[in-house]
Amino acid sequence: MSTIYILWLREMKRYVRSRAQIVASLGQPMLYLLALGFGLGPVFQRSGQGSYLQFVAPGVVGMSILFMSIFSGIGLLWDRQFGFLKETLVAPVPRLHVMLGKALGGATVAVIQGSIVFVVCLIAGFRPVNISSLPIAFLFMALIATMFTSLGTAIGSVLVDMQGFQLVMNFLVMPIFFLSGALFPLANLPKALAIVTRLDPMTYGVDGLRAALIGISHFGIATDIVVICAITAVFMGLGTYFFSRIQL
Repeated sequence: MSTIYILWLREMKRYVRSRAQIVASLGQPMLYLLALGFGLGPVFQRSGQGSYLQFVAPGVVGMSILFMSIFSGIGLLWDRQFGFLKETLVAPVPRLHVMLGKALGGATVAVIQGSIVFVVCLIAGFRPVNISSLPIAFLFMALIATMFTSLGTAIGSVLVDMQGFQLVMNFLVMPIFFLSGALFPLANLPKALAIVTRLDPMTYGVDGLRAALIGISHFGIATDIVVICAITAVFMGLGTYFFSRIQL
């Protein structure tokens, strides 16, 4: 357990020290929130859907957690390049403890990042409909972070250099975000798109955040939690398996 705590603490210290990364990682969420939230607001309101800022803010929070979680997992590439991973893996501790420490640290960092973006949303004018549901929202934030940090760990364990990073971003992370319903309602979609959104694990995270923050849900909170927990278990298993097979 001490190994898990040490690696968790290392991820936290790395995040706190990288002030430039914290500021830079806020750029894209703020762009989506301000440009789309206010730019598409009149169109969304004329269609009878209400405030687009209220609708898109939970999706923006989920996006920040998704990106930070994947980046934390792919951070294994940097650890491998600079030799830290080798020093860690040769230590007389189970690799499972190493993987859990890094994954939990990355998930914690992602939740902190999501909380910062949530505060930015509040400043921009977003208002949760029920303050008592905030703990449920943070539960979904933690579940999303754990799910995608596990996926990022699995990906980072398979990749051998940074050349595959853009491939992961363009063909995995961005489709996961855009097909999650973070930017558009899930109701009345074309059949093919509706099927794809249901296969996207991020869809259930965004739906859960919306249910907790603005009281709008497409699947229901119980369904969202069950699906996310099941997918998290699968991703955690994949991350553990691939991490145990890393060759240095």
